[in-house]
Amino acid sequence: MDENDVVREIPPQSSDGRKPASGTRMELYDWLQCVVTAVVFGILIFVFIGRTIGVDGRSMLQTLHHEDRVIMWSLFYKPARGDIVIIRTSSYGDKPLVKRIIAVGGDTVDINFETGDVSVNGAVLDENYINEPTRKELDFKGPVVVPEGHIFVLGDNRNESLDSRSSSVGFVDARNVLGKVLIVVVPGKNEFGLRDWSRLGSVYGGG
Repeated sequence: MDENDVVREIPPQSSDGRKPASGTRMELYDWLQCVVTAVVFGILIFVFIGRTIGVDGRSMLQTLHHEDRVIMWSLFYKPARGDIVIIRTSSYGDKPLVKRIIAVGGDTVDINFETGDVSVNGAVLDENYINEPTRKELDFKGPVVVPEGHIFVLGDNRNESLDSRSSSVGFVDARNVLGKVLIVVVPGKNEFGLRDWSRLGSVYGGG
């Protein structure tokens, strides 16, 4: 078959060479369908998978700073030791808190406030993420066993954090975990009104 034998479809055109109105309407419909699909998909991601949330306060220094904006993942998330999470507690109402999970259900937690060491199941944690050793007791009396279905959380800035050491927070029901913090997407401003963009990215130090 040579080139002259190839059948080519030529789209119908109006007498002035323009595409018929029906073709234009179909293109517009396809474009609107793509836009609507993208919007719906974005809403589903925002509601069920991950969303941005702002950090309020200094309790997670130096990992997270005041006014950082972070991405939180929630879909199919199961709390695990070492994760930074957004939680709700009855004592704080609708205000979410950001803390690090130290222990999960069944774990035994103890804190030596003289050395500043935190132990889980008898092993001292290697906490290279904390701002300073854990000296502030609040009303913690250890050792304690975390109930099943609950977590024990601490702020990385141990001496400026209200967390599971206080009975006002205590053991957090895992159902009150909104999600796991993944990355910093917008660093908060420092005292000079500047953002340290080198802090952009994972909150886990690459680990």
